[in-house]
Amino acid sequence: MKKFFKEFKEFALTGSVMDMAVGIIIGGALTTVVTSLVNDILNPIIGLFIGENLTDKHAVVLGADFHYGSFIMAVINFIIIALVVFLIVKALNKARNARKEEEPDEEVATTKICPFCKSEIDIDATKCPNCTSDLKE
Repeated sequence: MKKFFKEFKEFALTGSVMDMAVGIIIGGALTTVVTSLVNDILNPIIGLFIGENLTDKHAVVLGADFHYGSFIMAVINFIIIALVVFLIVKALNKARNARKEEEPDEEVATTKICPFCKSEIDIDATKCPNCTSDLKE
């Protein structure tokens, strides 16, 4: 049982799980903000053009009440959230790629091996400081 809890602790505290938890929390907060934007700002603006609140729009078919206005507002809500998430991911990928471009792919050699004594010396050296051999360019 100890091993199980140890493995669970290692899993729960890994970076990817913590990143996912932060993403879910931020996603929930973003959803609340976007829902408020759609319900409190966009819906009244749309209501000015159609004459009534869009969420109140409904149709009765064979005794069933279809609230298509609420569905339209939910679709608008989804589109805004998807757009914001897309822009965030795009910005993160751009930042990640910019950071990769800054890092050199290969390290520039600053030392070389003396062909006579096989010791490591500065790349610009013309004479080995260890064996005093003249190095050919």
